[in-house]
Amino acid sequence: MRRGTFLILVAPGAALFAFFFLLPLAAVSLDAFREGGSAFGRVLGSDLFWGGLRGTIVLAATASVFSLAVGFAVALHLSRLRESTRTILVFFIALPLTFSGLIVAYGFILSYGRAGFVTQILAMAGVDAAEFSRLLYSPQGLAFASSYYLIPRVVMLLMPVLINFDAGQLAAAESLGATRGRAVRDILIPQVLPTAFTAFCLIAAVVIGAYGTALALVGTQVNILPLQLYSMISETGSDFAAAAALSLLLMGMCSSVMAVGEIVAARHERQDAHAR
Repeated sequence: MRRGTFLILVAPGAALFAFFFLLPLAAVSLDAFREGGSAFGRVLGSDLFWGGLRGTIVLAATASVFSLAVGFAVALHLSRLRESTRTILVFFIALPLTFSGLIVAYGFILSYGRAGFVTQILAMAGVDAAEFSRLLYSPQGLAFASSYYLIPRVVMLLMPVLINFDAGQLAAAESLGATRGRAVRDILIPQVLPTAFTAFCLIAAVVIGAYGTALALVGTQVNILPLQLYSMISETGSDFAAAAALSLLLMGMCSSVMAVGEIVAARHERQDAHAR
């Protein structure tokens, strides 16, 4: 490919990257370092930050583990279906990815809130509607709601691996005396694990940086970093340098988690290439 043609093809993507990532990042960085970096000291020296960091890590781990387990089961089931049936189901499974976090939150409120239809059905069975609905507005409920748009991401990542997996390997292992569980543990899991870890890192990064669902469900009652950042840039906030510093720290966390997943995936691909 000629150099001129290459530059023409790359220019639109490079312009979008520059205008919608590099320039905003530069503006935020200028605010964060405007006072010589003291804004980072104020953020890191705050007990509120460390409490929010713990809350963010717990939320990301809880939602990611739950979503990964459910997503793996769904992807495994889809991989065993006919292609036409799988295509239809994948279309519906991918729909949550088109919704914003606020829409997801309001949908869960209409379903599991005090007057939600699921809550009302359970109330007719004797369940305390107030106690049940209170769970939705807790960190556990936030993790549950977040899994609605995390599970489809896991399914999309794991399904190609499971579709291409040769089930004959399991049959061969069982014919040699291995139990079904042992065959799955020793043959299927090692082949899926790198992609599963990458999926875990991806959805963990999504949870770490997302705030729409959390804001609609729990407001600022749960101490997580995205909601701290929202509070700092809302009408009640005044320390915009600290807000910029926190946004850079949050972006660094998300980028680091995704980078770990990509590094593991790349290392696995190199190992596979050497094995061939």
